[in-house]
Amino acid sequence: MTRTKAKHVVFDVVGTLVDFSAYISAIDRAIGPALRAETITPQAFAHSWMTSAELEQTFLRISERPTPYRAVMTSTFYRTLILCGVQEPRKIATEEQREACVQGYWDLTLRDGAKECLEILRGAGFQTWFFTSSDLKRVQGYFASAGVEVQEGSIISCAGSNPDRPVEKPLLGAYRPVLEGFGKDDVKWFAAAHMWDVSAAVKTGFKGAYCSAYEQEACLDIHGDTMEVMADTLAEMAKKIVVTSD
Repeated sequence: MTRTKAKHVVFDVVGTLVDFSAYISAIDRAIGPALRAETITPQAFAHSWMTSAELEQTFLRISERPTPYRAVMTSTFYRTLILCGVQEPRKIATEEQREACVQGYWDLTLRDGAKECLEILRGAGFQTWFFTSSDLKRVQGYFASAGVEVQEGSIISCAGSNPDRPVEKPLLGAYRPVLEGFGKDDVKWFAAAHMWDVSAAVKTGFKGAYCSAYEQEACLDIHGDTMEVMADTLAEMAKKIVVTSD
């Protein structure tokens, strides 16, 4: 008897299925007018702050000083305001306002179309998986809040069996155990709205599906044109994965 090939799609979560609207809105509510007075939009500050915190956390981890992301975000808030051109950041944002901005990142919700995307794939016989460097309980909460069921064990942490020494994306060693956990002849896709993420997964052997909903610009000149699927929305991406896999 010929074994039917299983079909898998592994998703990045934060930034792909989960967007940053709630985070930007929290910043706007807390300090939006003060930012605009400095000719800074809440979206621009949100991106600068998040990127700065991610870089700082990465460097701390590389130097064997792992630090929770929330602590890093809290610490880098005023520094980011300074680097954005605000000379006296504590005059435009109190510590309470800072905490409200931080909390906004913890109140993220699923991106529009995420539920439909998963329904399309599952309806076509795909198993859906979720690969993240974020806290698993927090990721589970995103799906639960949106009423989206996820199979037990389908949320996979970069930390694997060693949470003290995780192999983080986009190190290729992070993707390989996930890929190798599937059958040799199975259909294996990696889907993300971060080109750095999906292009790294492709290098290990996944088929690549990229959604431009977050970044808007794919920057293929630096990442290469190896994506089998590219789409502007999550639902469109799911449909193209189904068609391309037939």
